Amino acid sequence: MSTVHAKPQYRIEAKGKAPEGYPQEPHPDTYSAGAVTTTYKERRAELIAHVLRNPAPTNTRTIWYELIRMVGGGQAHEGYIFSALEFINDRKDCADFVAHSVLRLLYQFDPGREAKSPHARKLTFNHPPSQELLKTAKEAILNFKYWPDEPGIDSMCTWTENHYILFSSAAYLSGQLYPDEVFNNTGETGLEKIARNRPRILRWLNMRFKTGFNEWLSHIYFEEDLGALISLHDFCEDDEIQEKATKIIDLILLDMALNQFKGVFGATHGRSYENAKKWAREEGTTDTMKLVFGQGIYSGFDNMAAPSFALSTYEAPSVLREIFQNEDATYVNRQKAGFLVQDQEKWGWDYESLEDGMIFYNNEAYLHPATAATTIKMFDAFNWWENEFFYEFKPYKGFLKALRALNLTKPVSRFLEKDICRNMRDEPDIYTYKTPDYMLSTAQDHRKGFGGDQHHIWQATLAPNAVCFTTHPGRIGEASPNYWEGSGILPRSVQVKNLNITVYKIEKLFPGLYVPIKNFYTHAWIPKDQFDEVVEKNSWIFVRKDKGYLGLYSQQPYFWNTEDLEVEGHHIRKDPEDFNREVIALENENIWLCQMGREAEDGSFVEFVEAVSSAELAFNGQNVKYRAPGIGLVRFGWDGPLTVDGEVVSVEDYPRYDNPYIQAEFDPKEIHVKANGKELYLNWETGKRVLR
Repeated sequence: MSTVHAKPQYRIEAKGKAPEGYPQEPHPDTYSAGAVTTTYKERRAELIAHVLRNPAPTNTRTIWYELIRMVGGGQAHEGYIFSALEFINDRKDCADFVAHSVLRLLYQFDPGREAKSPHARKLTFNHPPSQELLKTAKEAILNFKYWPDEPGIDSMCTWTENHYILFSSAAYLSGQLYPDEVFNNTGETGLEKIARNRPRILRWLNMRFKTGFNEWLSHIYFEEDLGALISLHDFCEDDEIQEKATKIIDLILLDMALNQFKGVFGATHGRSYENAKKWAREEGTTDTMKLVFGQGIYSGFDNMAAPSFALSTYEAPSVLREIFQNEDATYVNRQKAGFLVQDQEKWGWDYESLEDGMIFYNNEAYLHPATAATTIKMFDAFNWWENEFFYEFKPYKGFLKALRALNLTKPVSRFLEKDICRNMRDEPDIYTYKTPDYMLSTAQDHRKGFGGDQHHIWQATLAPNAVCFTTHPGRIGEASPNYWEGSGILPRSVQVKNLNITVYKIEKLFPGLYVPIKNFYTHAWIPKDQFDEVVEKNSWIFVRKDKGYLGLYSQQPYFWNTEDLEVEGHHIRKDPEDFNREVIALENENIWLCQMGREAEDGSFVEFVEAVSSAELAFNGQNVKYRAPGIGLVRFGWDGPLTVDGEVVSVEDYPRYDNPYIQAEFDPKEIHVKANGKELYLNWETGKRVLR
């Protein structure tokens, strides 16, 4: 199993000597994927005990764990916290993650401060932070840069969906903490910070209720959204913000409950990284899954939401626990998420507005034909020509500004759109099929033929590390899209019940200005060592885990990546982690099929293998005809509809939610969740939040 360490710029090392009794060696938690037998109170105590046994992680989550240590009766290693404060003062990328932990320190752990919000948990601790630490923390908050239009050149990412709410809520809560003091970077008072950031927060919250997330079902970024939202729930003294933030926490946990399998958030994701796709213990949300719902692992790998919940008064509505913990359920969940940048009239956007530009950037619409001119304006206004995230743009500064002056940004952007808009995640239609023995999840027909970034289009999950998915390797050993992270070019992928069909067409003349396409093959992650049985028959690869089955088929001939593999003319990564876990199919055009099964419906594994491997299967170019056992005659291709027994199956225009627990239209006014006699009712217009 891989362990991906934090990159150097995201590491936080302790200064000075640890307090007496501070743990020196890690004592890892174990993954819990079985039936839940503990209460939330017991799991909170388990998390605290786990933190007390372990040193803090050396990443941007460090302070959270030192705060938990203090609540558990231990003494924090202030050397970690002082280093984290330097991280903020240096305005390193992800300093907003750290800022929220500092705000929690100042709101909840300063003995001289009385909490005004009734939602903050009353804490007791034996070892309060030193006055020097509290003074340094306050200075960091007053000196920080909270929005890209504030003074100073930096390389912080402030604009993506998770960063937008992290920065705006940190600015608001900082202003609320010090309403009459002057923030040194801008000369604003705290009250002015509140006034500037309140509309931003409400706008973001409004879009999330109505449309969900463009970073859909992200097992990386949901936990960061939660970090900001829990801060608002606990500390915000504005009732409207506090109540709406609470509702969005509910909906994130609803999304997680609907699209997980035994604590694995093994769904399609708008943004995902290689390690988190392969290994469930490295998902950013796994600590949250275990604390809130009872399945997962306290990894401390990349999570600030679990310690936030543990320090918060928020507790998940019982209906969400009913959904999550119902391991006998079999259902289809269909849901739509995100927004389209071109929906100007629907959302009342102004393409010339810098404030609206920051909203477009929630979907990373840097050079979309509708927003490219705004981007150039934003680069000038925010000094983003010097931001390392946009280093590719700087050499073209004169050219881009000339295009804007000549009103030529739209036609040029449209010509290069498939490549330069590869980061975008437009309104995915999500289909998840969940059973007691496996889960299959797909973003239906999402942006086929466009360049991809960190999109994770489909995944099959049978156990925490027994998973399968395919990608087109964008680059080898570089930033995403790379070998396993995202896709160089996105496929056309669809799902009906327990069958996924994914069609790749890797254009050899793709206009790759941003990411030149050099790899003309596709591959699948299907780790042999994580399954109980592996059988290859009639060009199918079959695997079994417990009572769940999976069959994988490649239209093109496949081979396993092994230690002694040599392939001429193609860039194949030679990483031991991939050996006997990666299946490669050369050729730029290919169709992959993945059919799932289970003992209760398909009989023994031998019977499943026989039924699937002998089923009618034929290809005609980039079209496939497959008589799928239990489904019918399925036809699909790069173009044309998905049909089953001649009937067209819709793969678009899904509602906000459609599953046995909830039906809600897209852009809803209310959301009503019901399961096993429990209910959660959320009304966005009236403010009602009713739990039964």
